[in-house]
Amino acid sequence: MKVYGSDAIRNVAFVGHGSSGKTTLVDALAFVSGSSRRHGNIKDGTTLTDYSPDEIERKHSISLGMGFAEWMDTKLNLIDTPGYLDFFGEAVTGLHSADAAVVVLNGTSGVEVGTEKVWEVCDQIHLPRILFVSQMDRERADFERVFDNVKAHLSHKVVPVEIPVGNGLGFHGIINLFTRQTQFYKKGTKTGDYDEVPLPDEYKDTFTKYDQQLTEAIATTDDVLLEQYLAGEEIPRPRLVATMKKAMMAGEIVPMFVGSPELTYGMRALLTEMVELLPSPVEVPAPADAPLLGRVFKTVSEPHIGDISLFRIYRGDLKNGEEVYNTEHAIVEKLAHLSIQQGKERVEVPELREGDIGSVAKLKNTHTNDTFCRREAPLHLEPIPYPESVATSGVTVKKRGEEDKLAAGLHRLHEEDPTFHFEYSSELAQTLIHGMGERHFEIILDRLKRKFGVEAELTRPRVAYRETIRTKGEGQGKHKKQSGGRGQYGDSWVRLAPLPRGSGYQFVDSIVGGAIPNKYIPAVDRGIQESAVRGVVAGYPMVDFQAECYDGSYHDVDSNEMSFKMAGIQAFRTVAPRCRPVLLEPLSALTVLTPDDVLGEVMGDLSARRGHILGTEATGRLTKVRAILPEAELYRYSTTLHSITHGRGTYHQEFHAYAEAPPDVATKVATENKQQDHKEE
Repeated sequence: MKVYGSDAIRNVAFVGHGSSGKTTLVDALAFVSGSSRRHGNIKDGTTLTDYSPDEIERKHSISLGMGFAEWMDTKLNLIDTPGYLDFFGEAVTGLHSADAAVVVLNGTSGVEVGTEKVWEVCDQIHLPRILFVSQMDRERADFERVFDNVKAHLSHKVVPVEIPVGNGLGFHGIINLFTRQTQFYKKGTKTGDYDEVPLPDEYKDTFTKYDQQLTEAIATTDDVLLEQYLAGEEIPRPRLVATMKKAMMAGEIVPMFVGSPELTYGMRALLTEMVELLPSPVEVPAPADAPLLGRVFKTVSEPHIGDISLFRIYRGDLKNGEEVYNTEHAIVEKLAHLSIQQGKERVEVPELREGDIGSVAKLKNTHTNDTFCRREAPLHLEPIPYPESVATSGVTVKKRGEEDKLAAGLHRLHEEDPTFHFEYSSELAQTLIHGMGERHFEIILDRLKRKFGVEAELTRPRVAYRETIRTKGEGQGKHKKQSGGRGQYGDSWVRLAPLPRGSGYQFVDSIVGGAIPNKYIPAVDRGIQESAVRGVVAGYPMVDFQAECYDGSYHDVDSNEMSFKMAGIQAFRTVAPRCRPVLLEPLSALTVLTPDDVLGEVMGDLSARRGHILGTEATGRLTKVRAILPEAELYRYSTTLHSITHGRGTYHQEFHAYAEAPPDVATKVATENKQQDHKEE
């Protein structure tokens, strides 16, 4: 494998909505360039970057994949990312590891919610990008409609560089406005072969319209060029390309190309334009200056190999077998068998130059987002900002005794996918997993079984209810035990009173005259707190109340701390039921983004979940709905929203407050808890 210099490298992330054609495009580019031996397809599960069993079975990308194409003495590192929002973290990873993006649009669907999400990330990190309208050979594909869609929902800075000859099933050629060539593709071509033909008469007006748009858009970004354009001078192609590249880097222009990756139409032109228009690593500012600086952006666990670390070098060169310093864990790692990825295959290389992307297996203690450098010049790169988890589920093993295997498997899966988290909640006595949605969780369960031999199932996450009281009450707690010899004696009188929500617990010592010796009063406090952990409504912790110990008695011989702790427990159990105890349920603040055509259905579903709608407002082509809902009603909400909005809706959830649960809910929760307690007995 040839070693490429930094100026001959392009790091490109392919992003877009699910099923827009990214994986097929990456596969076609690698094949047409001659860097990959076969042209695969989604239907047969033979594409270059979708090679895991779950991707082949589901026929869509789940994880970030890597490939490369060699073209015009340049190596294009192709970062293929999933489009479905359950795996949006992989797209974020790809964009943060690239120097440019190809945003792929389906020729029939145009801009979709996934397109808008990746476009926002590109804007945030100022990434130059190309738009590629894929699947132009599909029935109902329409270039003009997609272009209008892009201008309305993405940017007015988009200008076509290519226009199709024919739409849908009639698509058979491409007119390139840069080269002024018309390419008619040879039927049955496997590598994008075409004949150059004169511009068809019926396309002359269309060509003139788009040619003027393109030249004017480029000229307005350069004063000298603008003067030439206004004077009617012919601007040579190299000058147009160079000016467009500069404008793309400044975010002033986004060029749009077309093609059919499945038929390989337009692949050669796209490879050429990626080399000419997209920046090399030397044209992009490095995050810091150092002799060596790199970051692991993805960890892939492969059977029989172990963990493979994918990394990007930002500063310096690396030779095979060289040692690097991991800043996060303060250890030295040896990069044996330095490689680059071509799908699942690893191609060993003698060295990698600054700006390149590589892979290495079996590092000792290096993980996703770790920085590597030289020991004498340690640096730490800011981690990739992954999207926050939006869904939670319980998980349990199907076979008892495999809890440790489950925890080990979940830990390894978090390594592969940082948008997935897990925890064991001692309060709920349940292992909880957090991720991007139910589709995400299905993948986690599949991988647990396939990679780690653990069969697990999702369970409804338990809810962290609380209890409180609404009125004051008082009473006695007395512990007296005599069984020969020294006995036990503790007597306390306690008042309970409600406190404002969020106040927690307060203890007041009102004992006067030594009714209870000072040394025993903290024991009463501990007893009340211990008893309050299991409240009197449904066994949940009681909060937001004050306990006042105002009287009691003691015995010179039989009283001790344990006796007064027991007295505190009994006092709570006696008094709390008299104070009109209630169940508190956690509420979540929800922000939902939904298309207008299903707004009513989305709001109806929120209301059915006992939601309180706070308001709506237009935001771009979507409507934002704000609501407060009980956490218990949000189980599997992401699946429902996906179904209602056909994948176009998204939501953000955060804790809002605790509020009193309706009586029927409290009764139901109390009954379920009693049944659970009986089972455990």
